[in-house]
Amino acid sequence: MTLPPHAVHQRYQYRKAISTRPYNARGKNIERCEACLLAQRYCTCDTRRLLQSQVSFLLVMYDDEVLKPSNSGRLIADLIPDTHAYIWDRTRTNRKLLGLLDSSEYQPYLVFPSEYATPSQAVVPDVALKTRLATDTKRPLFVLLDGSWREAIKMFNKSGYLQQLPMLSFAPDAAARYGLRKGSRDFQLGTAEVASLVLSAAGEAQNATSLSAWFSLFIESSLYSRSRKSPKDLAPLDNLKAEFLDTLGGE
Repeated sequence: MTLPPHAVHQRYQYRKAISTRPYNARGKNIERCEACLLAQRYCTCDTRRLLQSQVSFLLVMYDDEVLKPSNSGRLIADLIPDTHAYIWDRTRTNRKLLGLLDSSEYQPYLVFPSEYATPSQAVVPDVALKTRLATDTKRPLFVLLDGSWREAIKMFNKSGYLQQLPMLSFAPDAAARYGLRKGSRDFQLGTAEVASLVLSAAGEAQNATSLSAWFSLFIESSLYSRSRKSPKDLAPLDNLKAEFLDTLGGE
């Protein structure tokens, strides 16, 4: 099943077009799919499915983040139909991005640790989100800062419009409470994993499970792409594809 390009695909093509030199990083010689950025032989595009969701996401991406094959933000756009993506600029904020945040259709929430909230910034604990959404007539738009942790802090500190948004904050034990496997450091999560937490907190547990399964497939496919796995044994990939499709229920 081949689905149309999404917002991150569009940002990728734009960023690549304006680059003055090729993106040189680990795995630069791998022949990659232009959509999923995995090695062509391990492309997952045919497995991709769109979920039915009542929430929206906005990825604010740090400069070359969209070019990185390791970026997990694209996985959100792979599955959640109403996902938007823009490349952050410190001095020239995209007008469409600002228009989205000001839209009467959406209620935006910046997903960020509460310790960084400004004195006037409203903070919504994750445990209170479902109750808040039940009384709100607007569609929730969850804003994720997509980059390294240092880059995310920079984007927040240098963007006044982000500091005006209500902040959705997760407690340190959120990963365990929502059944999400944590990274090697406490609460070290990728962008897609944070989105899984958001979906769970918003009452879309099934979609959270699907996104987590899609993320697991992405990680394993990336390892194969980097030749860390034997191409003769594709059973782990096949199993993860089946697990993802099983989360959809109707497949």
